[in-house]
Amino acid sequence: MFGGSAGAVWRNADDAWLISLISAKGCAETNIEQRYCSGGKVVILYKSKRVHGLIGRSMTLVLSVCLCAFAQRAPEKAAPADATPILWQEPSDIATRNLLLGPGGEVMQPDLSSVTFIEKQKGGHSTKYRVRDAQGRVWVAKVGKEAQSEVAASRLLWAVGYFTDITYLAPRVEIQGKGTFENVRFEARPKQIKRLEEWTWEQNPFSGTPEFQGLKVMMLLLGNWDIKDSNNRILLVQDEQTGDKRLRYIVSDLGSTFGKTSGLFTGTRSEPRDYLKAKFVVGVKGDRVEFNYAGKRGSLFHDITVAQAGWIGDRLARLSERQIRDAFRAANYREEEVSLLTKAVQARINELVALNRTVASGEKRGPRN
Repeated sequence: MFGGSAGAVWRNADDAWLISLISAKGCAETNIEQRYCSGGKVVILYKSKRVHGLIGRSMTLVLSVCLCAFAQRAPEKAAPADATPILWQEPSDIATRNLLLGPGGEVMQPDLSSVTFIEKQKGGHSTKYRVRDAQGRVWVAKVGKEAQSEVAASRLLWAVGYFTDITYLAPRVEIQGKGTFENVRFEARPKQIKRLEEWTWEQNPFSGTPEFQGLKVMMLLLGNWDIKDSNNRILLVQDEQTGDKRLRYIVSDLGSTFGKTSGLFTGTRSEPRDYLKAKFVVGVKGDRVEFNYAGKRGSLFHDITVAQAGWIGDRLARLSERQIRDAFRAANYREEEVSLLTKAVQARINELVALNRTVASGEKRGPRN
């Protein structure tokens, strides 16, 4: 579909696709607004500031979509109707949470004395292997650039009350049958936690609530530009004593974080200097906060109010510098990188706290230059 200076392309496919954009003039003027999969469709929305017809004097725009991986997925397990959805739980111990070990603590750490290969996991940007550790526990090992950023991002989300996968970073590990790798993320697959279907950003039980708006702010704070439904998951957890069932709504893939969200097609991953340089809060218009974001699903972040941004900022402000540094140490960043990333996260938290003060004082702030 083409319509003047804006348009969209729809095509049935799995969630693997490639988009290429070629321009004779002013390619930087073209912005890919959204690229995501929804309901079995790939949706690519684009917008150009300088298009005078399909083939015009100023620019030639060629939009090609290559859709691959048509292999059908295994049917996802639906969430039971008698289970209670939960996205976030108020922590009573934010200031003392151990971000070096995370939600799994010491007891859940993988035994890396022997790691055996089970199978290769399909999908996603990074290579992933399902493996078994020396104690017989099953993990998904992710190798590549996303491993470190994902561990650190999950630590910070968990620190302020959001549910996450249990992850650890192995600086170096041998996976029998595959080789030796550095900086490998191990994500637990406990038998008592059932992984169900994905949940969507547009339709979920929490839309409009402080915790959901806070989660969106957290995605911005972490610099997560890969916002798509296939990165979300529902986990079914049952209380052994009461039998109560809970549906934990989590963002499962957090690898596209701690870089910059801008770029012609994608942002960057795990690039501390990019993250430090990137702007966060641009300004306030009315009661809405304007953020610097050029990743996928940009419209999702247009309805965040000053009060909602301040709500999550208040909780983040309870974290100490040491806790934030521990989140990055847990991901095996070099000490110089730990300092850069900690400085950037603290600066972003301070911007959210400043918004909270704006609410309290009634002060108005306009967009920054």
